[in-house]
Amino acid sequence: MDASEALRQQAERVQASGALGESRLRRLFDYLVENSLAGQSPKEIAIAIDVFGKTSDFDAAQDALVRVYIHKLRKALDEFYSARDEPGARLHLPRGDYRLQLSTPPPALPGPEKTRNRRVGLLRVLVVLIAAVMVGLLGFAWHRTPPSELDRVRANPIWAEILKDERPILIVVGDYYLIGEIDDSMNVNRLVREYSVNSKSDLDRYLVEHPDMAARYMDVGVRYLPISAAFALRDVMVLLAPQNKRISIAKMSDVEPSSLKSADIIYIGYLSGMGMLQDLVFTGSRFAIGDSYDEVIDNKTRHSYISQVGSRAMDPPQTTRGEQSYHDYGLFEKLRGPSGNTILVIAGTRDEGVSQTADAFTSEQKLNDLEQTDLALPFEALLEVSAFNGTNLSGKVVLQSKRIGAVPKK
Repeated sequence: MDASEALRQQAERVQASGALGESRLRRLFDYLVENSLAGQSPKEIAIAIDVFGKTSDFDAAQDALVRVYIHKLRKALDEFYSARDEPGARLHLPRGDYRLQLSTPPPALPGPEKTRNRRVGLLRVLVVLIAAVMVGLLGFAWHRTPPSELDRVRANPIWAEILKDERPILIVVGDYYLIGEIDDSMNVNRLVREYSVNSKSDLDRYLVEHPDMAARYMDVGVRYLPISAAFALRDVMVLLAPQNKRISIAKMSDVEPSSLKSADIIYIGYLSGMGMLQDLVFTGSRFAIGDSYDEVIDNKTRHSYISQVGSRAMDPPQTTRGEQSYHDYGLFEKLRGPSGNTILVIAGTRDEGVSQTADAFTSEQKLNDLEQTDLALPFEALLEVSAFNGTNLSGKVVLQSKRIGAVPKK
C-alpha cells in the first residue's frame, strides 16, 4: 500500500467514526485530506476562503478562526487515536503546517510507562476510595433511619410507582456546561456559562447561529456540579438501593433525548441546570423560571419568589451586626414523561433549595405534612427554605397543586 492510499484509508476511518463532530470541522478535515493527497499545504487565507466562506480581505492576524479549528482538529485526532491505543500509522497535523501526515508512534519507554501505570493505579485507588465513602454514607443513612420508616416513605404514592414499575431508573444530575473563551494564542482566558448551551451539541448549534463566536468559544471539557447534588443523591439512593432495580446516573450535559422516554427519570440539581428537561417539566406547570434563574414565578398569581442567595453573594451582609438567616426556594415536580414514564424533579434555585427539597420528599414526617392531594397524580410543590451561612435549616411548602396538561400514558 502506498502512502497516499494509507492516508486515504486513515481519513475514512476518522470520518466514519464520528469523532470530528460538527460540520465545519468535518469540512476542514476533508479539505486538508484533499490537499494532502495532492501534496499541497494550503495557506491560512486559502482555508478561510475555501472552508469557512471568508472573503479575500480576511485578516488572519485579527481573526483566529482558522487556528482555532486547526487546534480543534488536532485535539479530535489525538482523542480518536488515544481511545483506540492501537499500533500502526496514524494521522496528525504537524505544528506550523496545514498538511495531514502519517506517522507511527514510537514504542513507549519504560520510565513514562511506569509513571502512567502508577497514575492509573492511583486513579483506581481513588475511585475505590470514593466508592467506599459512598457505600459508607449509604450504610450510615440506612442504619440511622428505621427500616419501617423507609418502607413507609417508599409506599408513599410519590415513590411507589417509580419503585414498582419495570422501567430502569436514570438519575440525572444537573451540571453546568462551561465553555472556554480563548485568545489568539489558544490560551483559555476565562470560563463562560451560556444558559442556552448545556451540551456539546448545543455548543455546535450555538456556534452555527453565532459564527462570530467560533473563534472565541471552544469545548474545554469542564463541567460544574453543585455540591448539594451529593447530599440530595444520598437521600434518594437510600430509598432506591434495596429495590434491585437497574439504576444509572448521568450528567445532564451527557443525556440523549431518547433517554427521557426509555427510563423513569429523577432529576437532581439547580433549576438552571435542567437543560432539555426544562421545556418538558414546565409545560403544564403552575410555575415558571425567571430570567435570572434565581426566581420562581407563580403563573396563577404572577407572584415572584426570589432567592436571596445570589444577592448575598453579590452584596455580603455586614458582619458587625452578625449573620442573619436568608431564604432560598426548592421545587418538586412529579409528571408523566413522553412514553408514560415517571419523571421526578428535585430542584432548587441554589444549593440550599436543592438539599431541603430532597430532605422534605424523602422524609416520612414531611411527606405527611403535605395537604391531602392525590400524590399518585402529576403533582408539584414550591418550598421556601430558611438558611444560615450556607446550611439549610428548615423548609415549608408555600404552594402545592396538581399539574395541568400532563402528558398522558400511552
